[in-house]
This record gives sequence, structure tokens and C-alpha cells, in this order.
Amino acid sequence: MELHDVWFVLIAVLWTGYFFLEGFDFGVGILTRLLARDRPERRVLINTIGPVWDGNEVWLLTAGGATFAAFPEWYATLFSGFYLPLLVILVSLIVRGVAFEYRAKRSEEHWQRNWETAIFWSSLIPAFLWGVAFGNIVRGVKIDRNLEYVGNVWDLLNPYALLGGLVTLTLFTFHGAVFTALKTVGDIRERARRLALWVGLVTAVAAPAFLVWTQADTGNGRSLVALVVAVLALVTALVANQAGREGWSFALSGVTIVAAVAMLFLSLFPDVMPSSLNEQWSLTVTNASSSPYTLNIMTWCAGIATPIVLLYQGWTYWVFRKRIGTQHIAEAAH
Repeated sequence: MELHDVWFVLIAVLWTGYFFLEGFDFGVGILTRLLARDRPERRVLINTIGPVWDGNEVWLLTAGGATFAAFPEWYATLFSGFYLPLLVILVSLIVRGVAFEYRAKRSEEHWQRNWETAIFWSSLIPAFLWGVAFGNIVRGVKIDRNLEYVGNVWDLLNPYALLGGLVTLTLFTFHGAVFTALKTVGDIRERARRLALWVGLVTAVAAPAFLVWTQADTGNGRSLVALVVAVLALVTALVANQAGREGWSFALSGVTIVAAVAMLFLSLFPDVMPSSLNEQWSLTVTNASSSPYTLNIMTWCAGIATPIVLLYQGWTYWVFRKRIGTQHIAEAAH
């Protein structure tokens, strides 16, 4: 396997890790409006992800940085062609971070309510737009012979990509609901399980439709295996949720995300950004990659730094592993 193939796999792993972790993160943010009934319950939801949300975003930064260094042509075409949706995602993530930090700085109800509204929208918008973006990457976009994007933003709003956005939105919300059931106690835990069922049923309709469409258009034998794993994991996650096995349900919803993202990358390879105008103009792991010397240095750096990051993030989740409820929220914080 060539180094550019290795880095395609590593970037796929980084995006998979990001969607697995930030997926329930976005889902919990969305649930602050769909599930929480009052300010203490919204505080409980925010506290479930409070210690980890910023660490989850490190995966996005690493994936973007790795793409820039390993596949500069891919990075340039992607960020120039998808400039507007990626800008909206970036602004949403900035607002989201500020909202988490500023919400508790003042005790007035309207102040906290406004920041909670910001958390909801800045979670929902990226959850939808990431699906639209990756749907277009897999489907192919208008790239000319100079490896430049020549379409417009309206070309990105096609039925396949919009269905991809619906899938990531519902799947992340389901992932967040089972995470909430896993991390909370009392009435909010039971309501999270019930909401997870209904969101999961919607996901169970949208996700297979999107994955089968992907398989029919660009799939292969390996992507078919990932499709089957994703669908079976989603169905089993719903069953585990109904049985009150939140740990299994969360793990299986995570497997659904991992398998679905893996399917997209498996159906994409060896392209990194197909051209819908002419397949000869597509960006591939070969014509979009950096020099072997650059990739070699990156491989050594990644081999040293990655285990340290994983150990630190795993320790963070272990420290904040206990369930919480409204009884754990100080009265002054209400």
C-alpha cells in the first residue's frame, strides 16, 4: 500500500471518529429543545457533554489539517467549491463554543435562554450540512480539467445530498438521545429512551434509503458489507434501546455511524472528489496527494502523537463517566 493510500485511510478514520464523537454531541445540543422541559433539564443535557465537546472537535481540526497536508489539491478544491456551506458550519461551531462558555456567565433567564437557543441551532445546522457536504463529495461535483470546482452553491442542493443531510441530522439526534439515556437518571432518562425510539424509526427509513442509493451509484463489494453492518447495527440499537440497555444501544448507534462513514469512503476510493463532468478530471489519491517525502514525515508524526491524544481523550471520558440528573444541579445554577 502506497503512503497516499495510507493517508486516505487515516483521514477516513479521523472523519469517522469525528462523526462518532461529535455526532452525539450535536444530538444532545438538538435535544436541549426537543427533550428538555425546563432550565434545570437543559442544564443536565449541557453538562453531559460539557467536559468533552471541545475535545470532540479536535478530530475535525485534525482531519482538516491532515487533508491540507496530505492532499492539498483535494483541500483546495473542496474548500473553494464548498465555501459557503463550510463557512456556515464554521460560524455555527464558533457560535456553539461561545454559547457553551457564556451561557452560565449571567443568571438572567433571557440571557441563558438565548444562549441555549444558540446551542440548539448551532448543533442542528452542522449536523445537517455535514451530510449535504459528504453526499456531494461521494456523488461527484462539477470539476474541470484544471481540477477546479466550476459549479455553484445551488448545485450542492440536489436530492441525494439533501437526503444525506437528513440522514446525518436524524442519526446524530438518535445517537445523542441514547447517549442522554446512558448519562442521565430519572424522568429525563426515560423520556430520552422514548424519543430515541421515534427518532430512530425515522433514521431507520432515511439511512437505508441513502446507503442503498449510494451503493447503487458508486458502491462495490466492500461498501456493500459496510452497508449491511450499518443497517443491522441501527436495527439492533433500536431493540437495545427498547430493552433499556443504553450502553449497548449507544455502542451500536456508534457502529452505525462508523459503518456508514466507512461505506462512503469505500465507495469513494480511489477518488477523493469525483468529477461529474468527466471522470478523467476527478481528484484521486494519486493526483491530489503531496510528495512522498511529506507523507513520510506526516506518518512519523502521526504515529507518535495519535496514541497520546487517544489516551488523553479516553481518560477524560473515564473521569466524567457517571450519570447525572436534575438533583445534581445546584439551585443557583437554575
